[in-house]
Amino acid sequence: MDRIRIEGGHPLEGVIDISGAKNAALPLMAAGLLTDERLVLENVADLADLTTMAALLTQHGIAVEPEQKRCLSLGGAITNTEAPYDIVRKMRASILVLGPLLARKRVARVSLPGGCAIGTRPVDLHLKGFEAMGARISLDGGYIQAEAPNGLQGAEIMFPFVSVGATENLLLAASLAEGQTVLVNAAREPEISDLIACLTAMGADIAGVGTDRLVVNGVGALHGARHRILPDRIETGTYACAAAITGGSVLLRGARAVDLGAVLAALAQAGVVIEEQAEGIRVSRRNGLHGTDAMTEPFPGFATDMQAQFMTLMAVADGASMITETIFENRFMHVPELNRMGARINVHGASAIVRGVPSLSGAPVMATDLRASFSLVLAGLAAKGETVVNRVYHLDRGYEAVEAKLAGCGAVIERF
Repeated sequence: MDRIRIEGGHPLEGVIDISGAKNAALPLMAAGLLTDERLVLENVADLADLTTMAALLTQHGIAVEPEQKRCLSLGGAITNTEAPYDIVRKMRASILVLGPLLARKRVARVSLPGGCAIGTRPVDLHLKGFEAMGARISLDGGYIQAEAPNGLQGAEIMFPFVSVGATENLLLAASLAEGQTVLVNAAREPEISDLIACLTAMGADIAGVGTDRLVVNGVGALHGARHRILPDRIETGTYACAAAITGGSVLLRGARAVDLGAVLAALAQAGVVIEEQAEGIRVSRRNGLHGTDAMTEPFPGFATDMQAQFMTLMAVADGASMITETIFENRFMHVPELNRMGARINVHGASAIVRGVPSLSGAPVMATDLRASFSLVLAGLAAKGETVVNRVYHLDRGYEAVEAKLAGCGAVIERF
């Protein structure tokens, strides 16, 4: 099992290219099930999660082929409506095939999903939405059995709380449903807008982009299209933390500040200097870091996927900060590992009190989930001495070429 060794204390200086967004690519790949024609996706990152989704689509009958560098071509007829446990267990986003399968084939059998162990994240909002659209849902042996003999029908669906996955799944399905579907309290993340842009290019009729009320007028069929995936805002925020925690200056080429939401304001309040430039965003730190509170919320609030990285930054800031997690109930698993490196973090329910320390010390640590993995890499970059991060397969699910990108800016880092 791979590990990463880091020698801390080297400021990052240089350029890091921001890859296409993982969290946008997954629903976009699922959109390939909505038509037999070719859907070409550009700016596709080389990530384990996308490989898993490609394997899932392939067993449904969809050909997933590289058209050129960072470009995937998807197309073909659906020949199988079952999403098996062996694939779905690896990644929660596999549930996104349920909507397209129901819309196209009127039947689907999809294993209950897996992924990072950061909380229960039930799929009930997905299922209730499909039931409102006329589907019959049952659970059988760990599988979701869904049928819509008369096809999916438009409906008004009000989410009791914001769910990115449910919004995406129902958008995909509603594009081909009969009549009008209205999604109320829908997610507003940039990845949702990116999905809508792609579906619109495929012939879908969707209004309300960027708002929490999406109106979808179902069409009889969608066609092929070409779509460029937006840059990864979580990767952007993560490398911004890397530049700041090492006291360096890095150009994040291709990044878009507008996609960061409240993360941008929190970084600025903490003393991180962010300058928008023609090529992307330059991140530096003129003075010290300052303790800053953060509470995770749906976009444009502070992204839960940035919580662990920001906490590491606050671990070496002057003063204290409070990090509150409102999205997932089990997302502080990185705290014991950071404390092993000398951080002073105490968890009280859904909040963590972080008292900044002058420096961290290198130590062997273990990654527990995707974003926690990079929080430990950040700690290693800032720590005195050597840090070894174990179980880095989590990292490969959502970050492309981590060692190469960091080493290119002066980090002393290797995988072994």
